[in-house]
Amino acid sequence: MKYITTDKAPAAIGPYSQATICGSLVFTSGQIPVNPATGKIEATDIAGQTEQVCKNIAALLEAAGTGMEKVVKTVCFLADIKDFGAFNAVYETYFVSKPARSCVAVKDIPKGCLVEIETVTEL
Repeated sequence: MKYITTDKAPAAIGPYSQATICGSLVFTSGQIPVNPATGKIEATDIAGQTEQVCKNIAALLEAAGTGMEKVVKTVCFLADIKDFGAFNAVYETYFVSKPARSCVAVKDIPKGCLVEIETVTEL
């Protein structure tokens, strides 16, 4: 297994890796909308937070040697399922390959975020 780290995505806030490679797959840890340049959550709405999450995922995949077009599975967590439509509007601009997906509403997301996404991607 290989560990992926980049300063172009938020550092892990716990005892885990930003991403790992196992065989021919890249597994990203759940990404929240932290701007890696400032270390802060800047967007306050679901669209802005989803945009930042997608940028963080793209940076991790680039560091691993792959890209968003090779994502095969996502797991998405929303703080409020009412945000589903606005979330999808941003999501579909990044995940153009239409990977398999689970999307659920959860009680809480770290740091009070509105969205978190994890991915499985081909190298």
